Amino acid sequence: MNEIKTIEESQMKKEVDTFNVGDTVKVHFKIVEGRTERIQVYEGLVIAMKNSSVRKTFTVRKNSYGVGVERIFPLHSPRVVKVEVTRAGKVRRAKLYYIRTKVGKSAKIKERLVKKHAAPAETETTKTHT
Repeated sequence: MNEIKTIEESQMKKEVDTFNVGDTVKVHFKIVEGRTERIQVYEGLVIAMKNSSVRKTFTVRKNSYGVGVERIFPLHSPRVVKVEVTRAGKVRRAKLYYIRTKVGKSAKIKERLVKKHAAPAETETTKTHT
């Protein structure tokens, strides 16, 4: 059992992009066609994340020409080059399967506003006295 854990830990990515369910992401996925390799960008809404460690997967849903398309990506796959968050979503559910039945504006997720930290105030040592 211990050998399996060591193999799984060696296959995990060291730097994993942080994103949550409800975020709109761009997944840069490596496609191999014969001898050529290219990177294809798949943009959509993360509706589910499953499992843990090496087996962790996430489901991305997008509308393509009026048809809903879902794709499941393994997070620690060497083919997933990077995951870029374009819009952070504000949701209260772990799985957003109800989005499948929604159409138009009702299928939108509210955007989560991230507060930026204010610059630190000037201290006595940095002030110049005149």
